[in-house]
Amino acid sequence: MYPKILDVGPVTVHTYGLLLAVAFIAGIWLTSRNARKAGMDPDLIWNMGLIIIFAALVGAKVLLFFSDYSYYSQNLREIFSLSTLRSSGVYYGGLLLALGASALYLRKTQLPPWTVADLAAPGIALGQAIGRLGCLSAGCCYGKPTHLPWGIVFTNKYAYENVGVPLNMPLHPTQIYESVATFLLFLYLTWRLSRKHFTGQIVLEYLALYASVRFVIEFFRDDERGFVLNGLLSTSQLIGILTILVSIALFFYLRRRPGEATES
Repeated sequence: MYPKILDVGPVTVHTYGLLLAVAFIAGIWLTSRNARKAGMDPDLIWNMGLIIIFAALVGAKVLLFFSDYSYYSQNLREIFSLSTLRSSGVYYGGLLLALGASALYLRKTQLPPWTVADLAAPGIALGQAIGRLGCLSAGCCYGKPTHLPWGIVFTNKYAYENVGVPLNMPLHPTQIYESVATFLLFLYLTWRLSRKHFTGQIVLEYLALYASVRFVIEFFRDDERGFVLNGLLSTSQLIGILTILVSIALFFYLRRRPGEATES
């Protein structure tokens, strides 16, 4: 684990930040490439990508505060602390705000939203696969202790001070679990993109499949995050269940009314 790539005087380059930037760029580039193939202006996609980056970062932090409201409401200074600012936040918060910002942008530019969403889905999955490697380098989103042979041991004190990852004990490599899962999802969505039966199918498959994967991985995580229903589910698991249900409902709705999906 190497949380810092460069540390010279006041200049510190964190591995997580670098990989997060690579993840965003890779996702936007792939989406613009898909858009060009579909006859769209790739510059419009790059502009949307910049809006998504800002919305995703803000949304992830906002949901982090709400999911752990009891802590932050009693420790207001921690909202602007270095550890909070460096935290990746809660992914679903970034996703939801990014979707909202994207919808407004698509409405303004009159791009077909379901079509663009389909084109973007593989890039989103690829970006997640890269971004989770950043989490691995930082030590955040860590797993529960395990005796399995692939358990990973963190030893960097800087990571412990920043994200609280337990040191010198084997943990479930939940960051790798999700990175591998989302990379496989990226391959699947790329294959499905040219074989879809209706507009909106690819992004809905992404949402349902990712939410399912995330729901399972949450059981192996041990980092501090919000829980609901008296600790029965994490905030991400509850949002995941809602995401799956909505995605399935929209899937059957759009499949029966492909003209409506294409028109929108």
